[in-house]
Amino acid sequence: MRRILITGGAGFVGSTLALHWKQAFPATQVIALDNLKRRGSELTLPRLREGGVTFHHGDVRSPEDLETAGPVDLLVECSAEPSVQAGYNQNPAYLLNTNLLGLVNCLDHLRRTGGDLIFLSSSRVYPIATLRALPLHPEATRLAAEETTHPGWSPSGITESFPLSGARSLYGATKLAAELLIEEYRAMYNLRAIINRCGVLAGPWQMGKVDQGFVALWLARHLYGGNLTYRGFGGHGLQVRDILHVDDLFALLLHQATAMPDLDGATFNVGGGPDRSLSLRELTHHCAALTGTRLHIGSDPETHQSDIPWYITDTTAVRQATNWQPTRDLATILTDVHRWLLAERPRLEPILGT
Repeated sequence: MRRILITGGAGFVGSTLALHWKQAFPATQVIALDNLKRRGSELTLPRLREGGVTFHHGDVRSPEDLETAGPVDLLVECSAEPSVQAGYNQNPAYLLNTNLLGLVNCLDHLRRTGGDLIFLSSSRVYPIATLRALPLHPEATRLAAEETTHPGWSPSGITESFPLSGARSLYGATKLAAELLIEEYRAMYNLRAIINRCGVLAGPWQMGKVDQGFVALWLARHLYGGNLTYRGFGGHGLQVRDILHVDDLFALLLHQATAMPDLDGATFNVGGGPDRSLSLRELTHHCAALTGTRLHIGSDPETHQSDIPWYITDTTAVRQATNWQPTRDLATILTDVHRWLLAERPRLEPILGT
């Protein structure tokens, strides 16, 4: 591939992918396009420049900004308003225009100029009520799944066949609608594409917030100070997610890009799986061990409309199709984030601190 465009390229995921791709293929022109809306993304620009990545200050909502990139062999669509809480009690225009109209602009750019697409969708395409209805029981530090099997679900996690009927938040709806549009562009314009429904991603340079990037936020508060609260489902911190290191995601996308003829049209659930799952209460324990700081964690029993109690990714399909599996365990993920927070403290504390 001679030219790769990564939208959302100054964000946590986009910048990491861009830098890895450039390092792996120095002769490839890697272009990162970003509107720099999210606080902290400006810190990425020197890293991209030093890594040889071409930065375009632009917005996927503007077709003209995409045109500045010109034809590419591969477009990796990472741009998004990533918060599942976006749109609740606020104007949803930015969410809808970025996640949906932005994707349409990316598709049309490829329709006109050629190139393949890898789209980063989300595990939040699955309906909230159905996920909340899963049979779970509380254990000492987490919610655990009952040893039963339902369509698209088992204690090993959620599969791609999990039922899609029901509300999923506007964020999840934009991602699912984007997937449907990709399928139509594939059928009408012979556009090759792969969809990855990503769960929780983590790693250095994630500017964590309560509603997105909680691993970095939890560690930052333990290190820099500040308040943390177990919110929802009784306020006990038992809700569970699986975590995937962003470097493991790059390994998968690299394989997918080179195997596009065989994987074209595939949709995969992508995450860390059961071995890389943890609850907020367990995350607190890990953070205390890493930082030597024990925080008092507040409790708010009220559950937000978008919250779900348990989500673990069943990666069987992607493993069988690609022979990919994560190599970095939870300890490695947390240690990498902790080291980054220590090394970059002067720049990060004003953003991630109290």
